[in-house]
Amino acid sequence: MTADKPPPALTPDGRWVVVKGRRWRATDPAIPEDVAARLRSHLMTARRGVGAALRAQDSEAERAARDRVHTAKVALGERGTPWWDQSAEARRTRWTRGLETLDGASDQDDTSEE
Repeated sequence: MTADKPPPALTPDGRWVVVKGRRWRATDPAIPEDVAARLRSHLMTARRGVGAALRAQDSEAERAARDRVHTAKVALGERGTPWWDQSAEARRTRWTRGLETLDGASDQDDTSEE
């Protein structure tokens, strides 16, 4: 979030954010901030990848980018099994595996541009 824009409202149970009257699952609050920041960075990079693939009309690149978006959203706890229904260990495993997958995909993207 930018400094001049307040964060979206959370429901009293902390499970949902409300944006323009629509409810979205909140990021798992147990994720360490440095890990969450890396996951958000991967998410935004993947979203930009979706846009670039759409503009280029590259369906293969679009699918790959959308898969990375999904991986990041699951790792953040915003998709998949609700984080409040998971044990602490399952939650830690979810974000660790997601970050490993995204870091690996990022490494592959870097080498493909050489």
